[in-house]
Amino acid sequence: VQLQASGGELVQAGGSLRLSCVASGRTFGSYDMAWFRQPPGKEREFVATISWNGYNTNYADSVKGRFSISRDNAKNTVYLQMNSLKPEDTAVYFCAASYYSDTRMEKYRHWGQGTLVTVSS
Repeated sequence: VQLQASGGELVQAGGSLRLSCVASGRTFGSYDMAWFRQPPGKEREFVATISWNGYNTNYADSVKGRFSISRDNAKNTVYLQMNSLKPEDTAVYFCAASYYSDTRMEKYRHWGQGTLVTVSS
């Protein structure tokens, strides 16, 4: 599966943004999906996962209550709704696909190219 992330832009602190990740191919519904992010000068970190059917989600503590992951299998798309954004949310955001949800990036074989989110204070 090939992934294409989009939606990143410059936003003020306290604002909202929705990222999208569109997958190619007919097997999207078989994959659990995840969002990771890589802040400037730092390592890539886990943000959120969602199961293939959308029933199960998991979030990093740093985004819990502010971010929401969802998916539309009919559109081959996974979303990340980000609210109450903070400057520390500034990062390149990546979507990833795996048969099993995991918070570890090495468990994901398929990655999108990343989209930059910049939150100004």
